[in-house]
Amino acid sequence: MGPRAGLRPAVCSRTWNTRTGPGPSSLVRVRRHRHHGRPPLLLPTEIQAILDGCAMPDTSASEWTGNLRDRLLFALLAESGMHLGEALGLRIGDFVMGRGSTPYIEIVPREDNLNGARVKMMRPRRVYVGTDLERLFADYLTHLACRAAELGIDIRTESPLLVNMTRPPLLSALREGTVRDKTTALRKKNIGPVSWTPHWFRHSHATALLLAGTPEWVVSRRLGHAHVQTTLDLYGWSVRTRPCGPPRTGSRTSPPGR
Repeated sequence: MGPRAGLRPAVCSRTWNTRTGPGPSSLVRVRRHRHHGRPPLLLPTEIQAILDGCAMPDTSASEWTGNLRDRLLFALLAESGMHLGEALGLRIGDFVMGRGSTPYIEIVPREDNLNGARVKMMRPRRVYVGTDLERLFADYLTHLACRAAELGIDIRTESPLLVNMTRPPLLSALREGTVRDKTTALRKKNIGPVSWTPHWFRHSHATALLLAGTPEWVVSRRLGHAHVQTTLDLYGWSVRTRPCGPPRTGSRTSPPGR
């Protein structure tokens, strides 16, 4: 099939029978008010510039220069598509290293985060990530352990992942206001677009997946959307404009069990 001419609601029409009543409702909700325009995006070069603006590897000393925590934060947002609040609510044990398989992050709803971070709609999910992010996490964890040893503070798997390294309260969970300050500081250095925010990473991640031909239901689950229609409302333009090509061998185009 060729590319879609437009985003039409996928509806199982509701039929009415005077004897039996209404038929099965649609599996996809149709919303009257659609999102207009495309969400703001970061180009790959802009994402890399933001990451490098936080911290850079020093190959001569085999260490990082800059703020490794901030680089990890923005790398998490760029590769997982999670909300900022979800990233700020992560605990150390939520990042599961691959050890020969694919690493992943457990996004766990919690109501006891001291920084007030919450998972949107309190829906848990698992997000698989790449080995580059895994290595960055390992480097940061080493840095965090060394800093904790200097301060005489114990850290455990249930400790916050992203914490204050230099400002009090030390090793407490990072707050959204601190991330806003960091974003503003990067923008003042002309790093990234003029008005970019951390949420742009989420839009960019979803758009890249859809343009690459990832099924809509996969992207919807990865983002934690309650319904695939939400994904289509936001990013349907990328589905309509992506290049048309033969289906990939072994790929599924519908959720399992359907």
